[in-house]
Amino acid sequence: MSLIVGVDDYSSESDVIIIPSALDFVSQDEMLTPLGRLDKYAASENVFNRQMVARSLLDTLREVCDDERDCIAVLERINRLADDSEPTVRAELMEQVPHIALFCQENRPSIPYAFSKYLLPIVVRYLADQNNQVRKTSQAALLALLEQELIERFDVETRVCPVLIELTAPDSNDDVKTEAVAIMCKMAPMVGKDITERLILPRFCEMCCDCRMFHVRKVCAANFGDICSVVGQQATEEMLLPRFFQLCSDNVWGVRKACAECFMAVSCATCQEIRRTKLSALFINLISDPSRWVRQAAFQSLGPFISTFANPSSSGQYFKEENKSSEDVSVEDKNRIRNQDVLEDVQIRPEDVPSDLRVTNSSINLENLLEGPASETSRKPPGEISVPADSSLLCTLSSELHQEAASNENDRKPGHYKSTFRPEPGTSSQDSALLDQELYNSFHFWRTPLPEIDLDTELEQDSGKSPSPEAAPEVPVSCSPNITMATRRELEEMIENLEPHIDDPDVKAQVEVLSAALRASCLDAHEETGSVEKRSDLQDEPGINELPNCKLTQDDSVPLICDAVEGVDSTPHYAHDDSDMSTSSGFSPEEERRAKVQDVVPQALLDQYLSMTDPSRAQTVDTEIAKHCAYSLPGVALTLGRQNWHCLRETYETLASDMQWKVRRTLAFSIHELAVILGDQLTAADLVPIFNGFLKDLDEVRIGVLKHLHDFLKLLHIDKRREYLYQLQEFLVTDNSRNWRFRAELAEQLTLLLELYSPRDVYDYLRPIALSLCADKVSSVRWISYKLVSEMVKKLHMATPPTFGVDLINELVENFGRCPKWSGRQAFVFVCQTVIEDDCLPMEQFAVHLMPHLLTLANDRVPNVRVLLAKTLRQTLLEKEYFLASASCYQEAVEQTIMALQMDQDSDVKYFASTHPATTKVSQDAASTASSTY
Repeated sequence: MSLIVGVDDYSSESDVIIIPSALDFVSQDEMLTPLGRLDKYAASENVFNRQMVARSLLDTLREVCDDERDCIAVLERINRLADDSEPTVRAELMEQVPHIALFCQENRPSIPYAFSKYLLPIVVRYLADQNNQVRKTSQAALLALLEQELIERFDVETRVCPVLIELTAPDSNDDVKTEAVAIMCKMAPMVGKDITERLILPRFCEMCCDCRMFHVRKVCAANFGDICSVVGQQATEEMLLPRFFQLCSDNVWGVRKACAECFMAVSCATCQEIRRTKLSALFINLISDPSRWVRQAAFQSLGPFISTFANPSSSGQYFKEENKSSEDVSVEDKNRIRNQDVLEDVQIRPEDVPSDLRVTNSSINLENLLEGPASETSRKPPGEISVPADSSLLCTLSSELHQEAASNENDRKPGHYKSTFRPEPGTSSQDSALLDQELYNSFHFWRTPLPEIDLDTELEQDSGKSPSPEAAPEVPVSCSPNITMATRRELEEMIENLEPHIDDPDVKAQVEVLSAALRASCLDAHEETGSVEKRSDLQDEPGINELPNCKLTQDDSVPLICDAVEGVDSTPHYAHDDSDMSTSSGFSPEEERRAKVQDVVPQALLDQYLSMTDPSRAQTVDTEIAKHCAYSLPGVALTLGRQNWHCLRETYETLASDMQWKVRRTLAFSIHELAVILGDQLTAADLVPIFNGFLKDLDEVRIGVLKHLHDFLKLLHIDKRREYLYQLQEFLVTDNSRNWRFRAELAEQLTLLLELYSPRDVYDYLRPIALSLCADKVSSVRWISYKLVSEMVKKLHMATPPTFGVDLINELVENFGRCPKWSGRQAFVFVCQTVIEDDCLPMEQFAVHLMPHLLTLANDRVPNVRVLLAKTLRQTLLEKEYFLASASCYQEAVEQTIMALQMDQDSDVKYFASTHPATTKVSQDAASTASSTY
């Protein structure tokens, strides 16, 4: 029996089996029109054929796009295909709809209204399809169409939104309802505020209260922040916040967890007052939630939530021109700053202060100098003056700050001291000037701190006078900004709500924290009463009413004589700067707690954030909680402002010494941002030691420091910056020698560091590292290093005198141009090519110092070197005007070298010496040159 393939007939008279050939089908299809092929396979009983039809619809449309009637016919067949009973066909069709819609949009003149009439009804209908895969595909298609703005606004209002609202009706299928709510939330940012408020928001609020389906409530909670950001502040506060409070107290922990995850977005859509009074207490409830998963999500969102309290007027982030002394600020600028309520340190010289505002030594009441840290963040009326950071008297204009009186002398930590005073009646201007000069005398601020002297409280009482009716109204009645009466009631309610779950160790810990806060609030209330009475007694002193609330704050780098006044006792203490205060062992736990008091954010939130470094949190909440704390710390520091850095200093030091390298790595990647926030003085005092520790850490941590080395060093003083020149060499040593990306990053950073150092420092310290990187085993490191060396040549050549540049060029010639290894000679050609491309040297200097050595490589025995030389001469050097001029004495030497290369035995050398390819970049040349990675 014989087998014949490709015969169209079977004859019983012969022993031949006839099998139709696939080529016959191809030839038959080619004879059909595009519409004919579409109809043939769309009517096929084979599911795969119909799937192929759906997949080829776009190609068919492209073939017939010139004929409008054929395009309409294809779209009509799409409608028939949409009724296919096979779900896979419908899903395949829906995947093609966004592409077909985009094609229709681009060819609107040929197919007007094609999408709205033929495609959109299919998308909307499939949203309620019985098959899950078809529904998911249609939802993805709808979002893609909205994102590309292919659906008209009118169609969104009249055809899409009504269907979604119908799908979320109470009698709708549970799965369909959940998916429809998710689509409504995701499309809200795309359709805008108007449609969202009119059509989506009412149904969304209803879905938040769906009592039967917690899945629906969970979807609403997960997308709550997106809806809030779209509808704006007013609608959020009036309609959404009540629903958000209900969701945060939902019976299902998954709903509460979703609320915690979107808390920052909700907070951004509310005003500061609601954020402080309502959302803060709500967030504390989530942090104290019985469910560990809710607490975990809440702690992850705590830092971002705190960052929403940021206010530019208190964060201290303002542009300041470099090398411009604050003494040079004009009166005009001072007035502008004052009018805008900008919190910026403006230096005021003694002679610039009006005589009626000058301070006499006798007018400063010592009782007020002993006032505690609460005055650091107290509310001040608009009459304050501002005195600079560089002098020892600092006045900071605070915005939206609360008054706090903490007059118990035994519970104070030095930092910022506040006093209200006025000149004594009858003081002459001469005396004022003399006392002024004495007040700003360097003796007070720059000499070694004197020991504190015990104060006689009886003398203080004798010096006071009975309060007068005139002085009493001027005493600000203070109340605790952190724990008010309303807050105490909230604490009591929270404790009552947690008591049923007291058996849980985590809940018990939370109850203890809240109880301690409640007791502290009662203590503060008693202290404030005594403080107000004492202040009223002091208010009648001479020199009290003229300058309301001038705040004496110490500069971080200048210790005051009274810096370490902790209270009135008989033991003399010596003054210390701020860096010593945070670690002083002389403070009681209560004093340390008070030292971390501020009023930028609710204190309860900050306390919870600071507790994230507690080892017990890793066991009861999340093993990664310290990493989340480190990740959000720059945002929290920016929110609190550099004046409240003392609240975070200890936490930052704890994180920097954490046992997990991931925590230290996170800090290393953000330390440059924190340095910008804190300023040069705090950076030098608190961040530089930690930075130095990171330099000696694991490579996983060091890479974070290395990636932003330039960003950090440029913030330091020049003397401090030079200290790191000795440590740059250490970056060449890694835990794993195959970690070549570390060295590549070092080369990138050294290129940026050239601008920070003098030519002498560049030559002495950066040059050896750069030359070492040029000889690296990995080609990627070498390519970056060529750019580094060329920039170094440029900087040193521009220096006066240019001897460093000449010495560097001579070293390049000696170490690379005459290197016994061909890779070194190839590196020399690369450096020369980069120098020419980037104009690092004037062509006259290049021709004198580098070109003679470059041309000698035309006789190199390795073809790779000659190939690169041919490229450099032909594509780079001859492009320069200097070598195109006929008067150039070097043109003849270049042309002779090129002619010699054109007759080279190697075909590649001939090719590049004879032609003029388009590529001229070093990286492309290096990639095309035969050089191994290792």
